Amino acid sequence: MEILTAPQSIWILGAGRYGRRAADALRQNHPAADILVVDSDAEVCAEMAALSFAVVCREGADYLLENLNEERGPDWIIPIIPVHVAYEWMRLKLEKSHRIRPTAVPPEVVNTLPNPVRGIDGQIYMTHATFICPWNCPEPDDVCTHTGKPRPQFLHRFLEKMKHPEFRPVVVQSRQLAPGIGGYQPAALFQALQTVVCGNHSVLLSTACRCHGVMHAFEIQEY
Repeated sequence: MEILTAPQSIWILGAGRYGRRAADALRQNHPAADILVVDSDAEVCAEMAALSFAVVCREGADYLLENLNEERGPDWIIPIIPVHVAYEWMRLKLEKSHRIRPTAVPPEVVNTLPNPVRGIDGQIYMTHATFICPWNCPEPDDVCTHTGKPRPQFLHRFLEKMKHPEFRPVVVQSRQLAPGIGGYQPAALFQALQTVVCGNHSVLLSTACRCHGVMHAFEIQEY
């Protein structure tokens, strides 16, 4: 696992089974950090508050839209909700200035992805794994934690290098703050946003770590 500067503040989006596990692990690994948990379920919010976590009861992407900007935000965002947070935040962020039309990920792109699965909204989930990964995998550089075999090409790098005549790849890399717990800094979201609005191409927006990822395809046009 790469060594990152100890965070002072963390927003965790989602407090289900894995979100709660992430909150506990991050509290243990980064005891000096201010941890905020965001979840839309009032009962879950009450349970997390009872565990002495700071809590906001809101949809994760909506909370990001209203509270995240380049001057104000956490050191790290940990998305653990069943949506592609980077895409939803970007769609909401741009809806007043741009027309975003979701499209299908081209078949020729899907065919290059490892173990692709199409989601209900057209997104593509992908993974190098053909098994259930250990929840606390430290994501080592050279070998797979589960198999002990050499790790395939880092997925986020593969997606960044993808070529297509009509679509431009934009990738938000997920990095680990603790074993099995990944996220990104706000700067990564704003950099992706800037890349999207500066281009004339349709976009393949992905969030990915070394092994797993999710991709949305869309066209963007300024009003």
